Amino acid sequence: MFSRAIVIVLDSVGIGELPDAALYEDQGSNTLGNIAAAVPLSIPTLAAMGLSRLVDLKTPPVALPTAAYGRMAERSKGKDSVTGHWELMGIVLDRAFPTFPSGFPAGVIAEFEKRIGRKSIGNVVASGTAIIDDLGPQHMETGSPIVYTSADSVFQIAAHEGIVPVPQLYAWCEVAYELTVKGMGLGRVIARPFIGLPGSFQRTSNRHDYAMPPIAETLLDRLVAAGHQVTSVGKVADLFAGRGISASNPTKSDADGIDRITALMASQDRGVIFANLVDFDAVYGHRNDATGYAANLERFDARLANLLPRLQHDDVLIITADHGNDPTTPSTDHSREHVPVLLAGARVNAGVDIGTRSTFADLGQTLAENFGVGPLANGTSFLRAIVRAQEIMTGA
Repeated sequence: MFSRAIVIVLDSVGIGELPDAALYEDQGSNTLGNIAAAVPLSIPTLAAMGLSRLVDLKTPPVALPTAAYGRMAERSKGKDSVTGHWELMGIVLDRAFPTFPSGFPAGVIAEFEKRIGRKSIGNVVASGTAIIDDLGPQHMETGSPIVYTSADSVFQIAAHEGIVPVPQLYAWCEVAYELTVKGMGLGRVIARPFIGLPGSFQRTSNRHDYAMPPIAETLLDRLVAAGHQVTSVGKVADLFAGRGISASNPTKSDADGIDRITALMASQDRGVIFANLVDFDAVYGHRNDATGYAANLERFDARLANLLPRLQHDDVLIITADHGNDPTTPSTDHSREHVPVLLAGARVNAGVDIGTRSTFADLGQTLAENFGVGPLANGTSFLRAIVRAQEIMTGA
């Protein structure tokens, strides 16, 4: 039904707690709803597509949505980006990746230090910006990398680009990957380079994620095997360890990501464009910056209004998310939330409510049916529900 799918993941834009949120200490989390309650928010394009029917944006819900809309619940255990993206593409995890709320075992840190030839500092659960502010001066004096983790399954290494060259930081991350991802089943290692002086440190766009390869076949694997083009934008390729990706486009910011999506829409007329816009999470969610988060939503909404007229007749544009990260709560970590799914295009049955899906994998199954590479192991397709009846009847 659709020759091209453009999937845009708004990293962390959740729309309300899941039934099991209490198990993750995320009661009351509602990233988008709580932002709208705390900060004046104007996102008319997303609201018109049906988002205003899914979450209270403090404006009246639209009467006639311009897109099909619904929400999805995460069935996997966990609430990190790897888990969320994998489930969107068909993998449901029956147990979460391991986390280390007290820091990594002393033996792991000792071996890491032995292999990189210098001591590290940190090894605590921390906000990335806060720990750089706290330990950045010591790091600059000693050259010791800053190691930290979070509520997610992640080993993060921060280093100043003027003290540790980025290639060296990446090499240290590869050491950590061998020890923790391959050795302990951790979800990923992240390089967190930064610049600046004490009191004004800033993280740079040279971040790099080293994720565990998917543990099972994904929609992306099926698409590439069948000869379809799968082009990633942002950190998507990292989250799948490059598997099932025909071409990758790293980005410096969400604005850069949308520029790349726009360019790809002009040059790639078939297959899948799969993008992640990470600033919602990395720049605003983890810093509890509700005002900045709202402003980024408004910037995206304005750019989305310009993307929609660029759709071809047989395109489907899909807006969704991978988890929550409510900046209005005391926590700076991800939150266990429903995510929206908005689907637009000339062949889409605008105004259809696809309800609450029991797994993110329903999206992957829908695309698998569309491209003729299904069925996947998980998920239920909603393709027939979103396609206009006359399109089905004509087989267009």
